[in-house]
Amino acid sequence: METNKQKIINYVIIITSILVIAILGSIFVNIGSDWFNSLQTPNQFVPNFVIPIVWSVIYTIFAVVLCVWTNKQNLPKKVFWLLIVNGILNILWCLFFFTLKQTLLGLIAIVALLISAWWLVLEIKKHRLDFFYSTLIYPVWVSLATCLNLALWILN
Repeated sequence: METNKQKIINYVIIITSILVIAILGSIFVNIGSDWFNSLQTPNQFVPNFVIPIVWSVIYTIFAVVLCVWTNKQNLPKKVFWLLIVNGILNILWCLFFFTLKQTLLGLIAIVALLISAWWLVLEIKKHRLDFFYSTLIYPVWVSLATCLNLALWILN
C-alpha cells in the first residue's frame, strides 16, 4: 500500500507532466500565432478562442483521471507509455505546425497523434470504462483538429 507521501509525489508528477506538455505546446503555438492568423481558413473553422478552452478542459480531465486512478492502483504499462507518446506527439505537432509553419509536417504529426489518442482511450476502456467516457473528448477533439489541419494544408 502506498503511503500518503508517495501519493502526493505521484500527483505532483502527473500534474507537472501535464503542465509541461500544455506550456510547451502553448509556447510553440504562440510563436506561430501571427502566421496562423494570416492563413486562409475554411468557412466552418472553430473560433480561435474555443481552442485553448477545450485543451484546458482536456488537460484538466486527464489530471483528475490520472490522479484518481493512481490513488487506487498503478496505471497499466500500456496506458502509461501511450500517455507519454501522446504528450510527445502533441508537443511535436505544435512545434511543426505553428513554430516551423509546416502544415504538411504538422498534418503528419497530428495523424500520428490522432491514431495514438484513439489507441490511448481504447486502452483506457479495457481497464476503466468510467475513465474511457471521461477522456473520450480527447480523440474527438484531435479528430476535429486533424480535419482542420488538413483543410489548412489544402487551402494554403
